[in-house]
Amino acid sequence: MPSENDTKKPAASEKKTATAVKMASKQQEISVTEFFEKNKQILGFDSRSKSLLMGIKEAVDNSLDACEEAAILPDVDVTIDRLNDEDYHIVIEDNGPGIVHKMMPNVFGRLLYGSRFHALRQSRGQQGIGISATVMYGNITTGKPAHVESKIEGEDEVAWGMDIVIDTKANRPIVTNDKAFTWEGKEHGTRIAYTIKGRYITGKQSIFEYLRDTAIVNPHAQIVFRDPEGKRFTFERATDIMPPRPKEIKPHPEGMEIGDLMKYASNSAQKTMNTFLKNDFSRITDRLAKEILAKAKVKEDKKPADLTREEAIAILEAIKTAKIMAPPTDCLSPIGDHLIKKGLMHVLDGLRPEYYATPVTRSPKAVNGNPFVVEAGIVYGGDIPSDGQVQILRFANRVPLLYQQGACAITKAISEMDWRRYGLEQRGGKGIPYGPAIILVHVASTKVPFTSEGKEAVAGFPELQSEIGLALRLCARNLKSHLNKMERKKKTHAKFEIVQEILPDMAQKAADHLGKPVPNLDRTITKIMNVVWVEPSVEKKGKNLRVIKYTVYNYTNTKRTLRLHAQVPRESLNLTLYSNPFFLDINDEGKANWEIPDIEPSMHKELMFELSGDMADTFDADDIYFSGLNPVIVMGAELLPGDWGIKGMEIVESDDDFVNEDEEEETEVEELDDE
Repeated sequence: MPSENDTKKPAASEKKTATAVKMASKQQEISVTEFFEKNKQILGFDSRSKSLLMGIKEAVDNSLDACEEAAILPDVDVTIDRLNDEDYHIVIEDNGPGIVHKMMPNVFGRLLYGSRFHALRQSRGQQGIGISATVMYGNITTGKPAHVESKIEGEDEVAWGMDIVIDTKANRPIVTNDKAFTWEGKEHGTRIAYTIKGRYITGKQSIFEYLRDTAIVNPHAQIVFRDPEGKRFTFERATDIMPPRPKEIKPHPEGMEIGDLMKYASNSAQKTMNTFLKNDFSRITDRLAKEILAKAKVKEDKKPADLTREEAIAILEAIKTAKIMAPPTDCLSPIGDHLIKKGLMHVLDGLRPEYYATPVTRSPKAVNGNPFVVEAGIVYGGDIPSDGQVQILRFANRVPLLYQQGACAITKAISEMDWRRYGLEQRGGKGIPYGPAIILVHVASTKVPFTSEGKEAVAGFPELQSEIGLALRLCARNLKSHLNKMERKKKTHAKFEIVQEILPDMAQKAADHLGKPVPNLDRTITKIMNVVWVEPSVEKKGKNLRVIKYTVYNYTNTKRTLRLHAQVPRESLNLTLYSNPFFLDINDEGKANWEIPDIEPSMHKELMFELSGDMADTFDADDIYFSGLNPVIVMGAELLPGDWGIKGMEIVESDDDFVNEDEEEETEVEELDDE
């Protein structure tokens, strides 16, 4: 007979089995929508005020992307109506190409559905989450559907409107009230209206701040904003110049993972490994393909679909040793120096800044096979508060980043610079500097390395952070050069005023005492001053016409000849630039050169030209360079940098090229950073 213990063992085993079966019965697939519904904070919907902003941000980003893809100058309207203390009705309308009727439900009612995820080119939206997540958040917080209207271009095309809610279990849209209608006065465009729980705030991290910053880096867009109080704000279009449309590129093999290579190989339409590497990746030539396969010991005629894991590992190792060109950069659409300045001037004009440091656009680089470009700009002085930390404007693919500033690679790069050498306060030589300045940094890439799906901060890859630092240093040098020039001009102006007041008074008294006529003091004043003075002036004639004039005074004892150099916006050039008698030449980058010969002592000559068009006001007359003279005797212009690629005249020194001690301290030929 079985013992008592023997009868208990099967019971325990049966109990364990029952538990496992019970646990297994609870396991089920979770849809992506359901996951994000329970983890809204991942997408940035983690507070009432932030949720209100994130919904508008996703809609505006989509509108700008669609307009640029269709080569349409964007007009975006944003309206917020307060229904009660928590509920807000949001309407965003654009003039984009519209959305085909049958695609509207999926675009607005299905997460991870879009056209840009697999496209290797710069765009604001890529994941196919943003606008559908906004619709989902509105559905679950208020229970109300989103209403979408769209019309595509064409005389016979009607507009379509529908209400959309999202089935979070199936990640599918539920459409009601799907109707065609006539959209009067609208040739094409899209409109989305939804109700959401939120909290409207003003000031920092507000919707107004987001739209203002968007206008800075998208000067080709017009944005109209109506707030809950009924106030209307218009960020006018600053230029009709559309950004270059980025082209889609093939994946680059640098930094590729094993899974990526295996996936590309299994989906390839190529018949052999040689043609697979050559035709499905960028920068791989026939020679490189053969070299990589030989090192990996993989047959050239092997079918890509038959590639094994071991062979994929060998190919990746071979790729690391091959010299492959960086990815092509026509997949990017950087803002550009002049348009950055145009956007800053257009939006920040109310602060009346003293100086816009010449923005910097770095050469393209690559990280993990993804090309990227870093741009930077600095605004200084005027009504910008001087008693606090500088304001940092962070952007990625032309989109403002308002949250997680401390976790962002842009902030880290700014904090690690020694800004004291560039004229800003910084306690201990580290951290965000203090002073009347605004620092702008823009990162453009086919795949910006964000720290989360909320796209609020850029991850700190070493290559990226290094490029940000280099762009900031170049821009900061421009600021430092300007501050030094202004300080020198201020001191020389003071000296000039003293000389012009005291000497004539002394001469008058001496002449009266001796009973002789007052002597001409021009040569005496010239000898005391001993400078060649370049004085700029700008005359505004209408909205888009500027007359630029440089008066060159020779306050030395010998005849002088010098060259002046400036970078002007080519699209604003006027024929008067070329007809000027001092004009030499201009290159494709807009770097213009003039030669002003034989300026007699105590005499002056004038250089004058016109700039017209909506980019004319981006030219700063103070950003003038010279060559041909000893820099210690030239005031009002900086020595021509060596990287301009222009061979300047020989520096001519003479015995009277002396400098007083106080002037010598202020003389600066911009030195390279120790870094």
